[in-house]
Amino acid sequence: MSFKVQVEPSGHEFSVESGERILDAAVRQGINLPYGCRNGFCGDCQASLTKGSVDYPDGIPPVMADNSEGICYTCQAVPASDLAIEVVEIARSKDIPIRTMPCKVDRIERLNEDVIRLYLKLPEGERLQFLAGQYLNFILKDGSKRAFSIANAPHDDDFIELHIRHVSGGLFTDLLFSGMEEKTIMRIEAPLGSYYLREESTKPIILMGGGTGFAPLKGIIEHAFQIGIQRPMHLYWGVRSRSDLYLPELPQRWAAEHANFNYIPVLSEPDDDWRGRKGWVHEAVIADHPDLSDHEVYMSGPPPMIEAGKKVFLSHGLAGEELYSDSFEYGAAAAKQKTGT
Repeated sequence: MSFKVQVEPSGHEFSVESGERILDAAVRQGINLPYGCRNGFCGDCQASLTKGSVDYPDGIPPVMADNSEGICYTCQAVPASDLAIEVVEIARSKDIPIRTMPCKVDRIERLNEDVIRLYLKLPEGERLQFLAGQYLNFILKDGSKRAFSIANAPHDDDFIELHIRHVSGGLFTDLLFSGMEEKTIMRIEAPLGSYYLREESTKPIILMGGGTGFAPLKGIIEHAFQIGIQRPMHLYWGVRSRSDLYLPELPQRWAAEHANFNYIPVLSEPDDDWRGRKGWVHEAVIADHPDLSDHEVYMSGPPPMIEAGKKVFLSHGLAGEELYSDSFEYGAAAAKQKTGT
């Protein structure tokens, strides 16, 4: 058995399976209800219950006061009937409060010679609410910050996934690649940035990444699949050589499983046996899509790629308000700038 939940004032409706928490069902279906800890302590998930009734199978949430009649805490509540709730959904990045919190390095995976995948675990019961494509800052002991894009989608939030490229001479990435151990405690600030998937659009999507600029695009793409977006999506991933495609099987699998998704890797310094696209990634985009007047474009990667893409895409009909970019500064001196993922 499942129940329907009507959300006001947005008018969104979603289903909740028997025994499933309201917030879990909302996250699963791309409904952006507000939340914080997801364990019943903070109260950020509070909604007005205007129709129906709920149960709390794990007991009354700690935040719930005696005067909570007509109030529903969606992170713990399970529907006992069809419901109507009133709550302001998260529509833009500024609607999500920025939090500073500790996290633990759960595991480190070497993806190729100079890229690692880092999985961060928040304290027990905590979750980070974010929009697909946003980033976080590590806050270092001296107060300086290092920014990295979040590579997982919001529904897959047991861990925070980052893709980090080794920057020669960069003290932070030197530490990550040579001295960082699992279980290390870090401090982060998140979520940040206005680079995220615009779910309300109906236009075909072009996603262009350079190097580890693939990371936020991965989160955006996986979120789009999760919420059932059917408009065409074309991923162009530009790197130097084949070995820089550090998760090559993943976009190939997406293309095999989703008819609306297309994957085009582009090598600027191709291997001798490479039979795919060659050259600059933005030129490959224009070769395939010379008229961008009915598209939206998401770019992430090094500044030269972003600047080249912006100039060319706008000259080929792309509307400025349909161009979204996340520029990574790989230079070791860019201590307080976006340093890539």
